[in-house]
Amino acid sequence: MTTIPMPSVSPPEGTPPVKDFTPVPKDLQASQRINRISLTYWQGAVMTLRRNRAAMGGLAFIILVVLVGIIGPILWPAYQKTNLLATLQAPSGKHWLGTDLLGRDTFTRLLWGTRTSLMIGFVAETINLLIGILYGGISGYVGGKTDVVMMRIIDVIVSIPQMIILILLQTVMSNGIGTLIFSLCVTGWAGLARMVRGQVMALRENEYVSAARVLGASRGEILRRHLLPNTVGPILVNYTMSIPGAIGAEAFLSYIGLGIPVPAASWGNMLQEGANQFPGSLWLFFSPAILFALTILAFNLFGDGLRDALDPKMRK
Repeated sequence: MTTIPMPSVSPPEGTPPVKDFTPVPKDLQASQRINRISLTYWQGAVMTLRRNRAAMGGLAFIILVVLVGIIGPILWPAYQKTNLLATLQAPSGKHWLGTDLLGRDTFTRLLWGTRTSLMIGFVAETINLLIGILYGGISGYVGGKTDVVMMRIIDVIVSIPQMIILILLQTVMSNGIGTLIFSLCVTGWAGLARMVRGQVMALRENEYVSAARVLGASRGEILRRHLLPNTVGPILVNYTMSIPGAIGAEAFLSYIGLGIPVPAASWGNMLQEGANQFPGSLWLFFSPAILFALTILAFNLFGDGLRDALDPKMRK
């Protein structure tokens, strides 16, 4: 018996289409799959920082300047060699950045000045970092009368302008790298200590801190293992942004004759020597000025990028 197919009958015009309520099989694995790469906090921070071209350019320039400050003086050690027959010569193949008033090679002195200025900035701010973390961490975690007394001490220190303290100490003590680093460390840690204190006070009431306390962890262990590691982001940003301030303070003090004494080389006293010969010998002033300005800019760009990378709200 042959079956005759029935012709399809289209619904009349204006009739809504028939909805298909056939159940779709559930795929639990597909519904629970995360379409985004799972990253840790530091992996996400590094990825965000690498996407910031300005910050990476600043970091590359900082690394280049540090390498120049380390390797340059080894290759060109005679930065104090004078030649009175070749004074104030313009840049040439023999003297790439010309010579100064005593016939010393400006390029060689700039290399040594880079080492001196960067060493002062990094060493001074590293000491400030250690003091600020220790002082602020103890003040924020212990609290009570201890916190009140420690904060009043910081208030007294901050109430005196830092530059006045720097000039006073440099005037009383003998000029040199050690004196300058000590002067920068007298008050430079106070701002970081306040920031660490605030971070620790905000974190000390969290559940994991209470759990560690219940399990018998000591105050020092809680501070070292649970509180301070969670403040690493702001601390790194503060450290990166403080180094240009220390380098600038050294340059200012050396410029006015209270920093690194001649014949030692630093960006500050080279700027002072160049200003004395301005505008006759422009290379003496602009060589350290350009390098100083680019280095400060590089630190600021890298610090801004690092701040954005370590803040989850700023990530894209």
